[in-house]
Amino acid sequence: MSIENSRYDLAIIGGGLAGLALSIQAAKAGYKTVLFEKEQYPFHRVCGEYISLESWDFLERLGLPLSQMNLPIIKTLQVTAPNGKLFQTKLPLGGFGISRYTLDNELAKIAKAVGVTVLENTKVNDVQYNNGVFKISEVGSSPLGGGWEGAIVCGSFGKRSNLDVKWNRSFIQQKPNKLNNYIGVKYHIKTQHPPDVIALHNFENGYCGISQIEDGKYCLCYLTTAENLKRSNNSIEQLQQTILYKNPHLKKIFTHAEFLYEAPVTISQISFDNKAQLENHVLMLGDAAGMIKPLCGNGMSMALHSSKLAFECVDAFLQNNSGRAAMEQRYVQLWNQQFAHRLRTGRMIQRFFGKSSITNLFIQSFRTFPFLASPLIQQTHGKPF
Repeated sequence: MSIENSRYDLAIIGGGLAGLALSIQAAKAGYKTVLFEKEQYPFHRVCGEYISLESWDFLERLGLPLSQMNLPIIKTLQVTAPNGKLFQTKLPLGGFGISRYTLDNELAKIAKAVGVTVLENTKVNDVQYNNGVFKISEVGSSPLGGGWEGAIVCGSFGKRSNLDVKWNRSFIQQKPNKLNNYIGVKYHIKTQHPPDVIALHNFENGYCGISQIEDGKYCLCYLTTAENLKRSNNSIEQLQQTILYKNPHLKKIFTHAEFLYEAPVTISQISFDNKAQLENHVLMLGDAAGMIKPLCGNGMSMALHSSKLAFECVDAFLQNNSGRAAMEQRYVQLWNQQFAHRLRTGRMIQRFFGKSSITNLFIQSFRTFPFLASPLIQQTHGKPF
């Protein structure tokens, strides 16, 4: 590949949902697009693997035939307190289950088919902006030795990356606190659980979700504080037995399910602190722009929707209908219009989960006043886009 061929209209760092969805939109519009992904598809990610139905039509427009994939449609939410008390409600819109192993891989196939240059096993180490051009350097084992250039660069590199640290982003500077020092643990299991129900089981300083994905499997994923793991001698197994098992629903799941991994997929240093949607002229998408609390169940839809917002702004710029400053300002404005309120609501809800006594009281309140649940759920979700 020549240096001339390494110049792109759009370069995307990170091949998760937001990055893949943006790349497909851009390539379909005729823009020369490159996407960098440090892993190789297919691979597992720590994720709850429940997607709000607000994303269904958008994913089908990208080319993913969801209607033909026999996926579970999820209509009911169960929430349990650490003491085992259960609250159940219908989801206002509902969702569906699909593993990131399958979803990301299928979107990557679509991206390649529509002309995106997808570079797997390729880690971006730096991005420099100068005179309207981005230079992307030290990219894995790139044959160009870092010769990639882009008119626009978008960052969709997830919850935390080497670039976050290199750029010393604001959330990286924060000292460990209740918003920025979480760990995530995910399994795929076989178990007995209603296929149309997503359950969120709370425990001390954490919560665990379970819902069905493709092929009759279930995603079992939990989030808790790094302090909980430290108290458990940094042993995930001990953490589960001494803390999660105090919720009887979780003890039943963990002791009766068939676990399909030899070991769980894990991630650490998850931060829910505020993040900027623009860094060094790079547009941030998905979790790189801001993370909603997983208990709100809408992170994947937000990532997909952010790609649609970003594409509208990128398209206007590449069509010479917008300058760079206007493009950047418009994207931040659109992002905040769509998601800022959801994130604030998610943080507010989070305050009721953590301490067992408060969580038990909160769940009891919903059992007593069930009509309060639907409006609260709607505050963390959007409309089909």
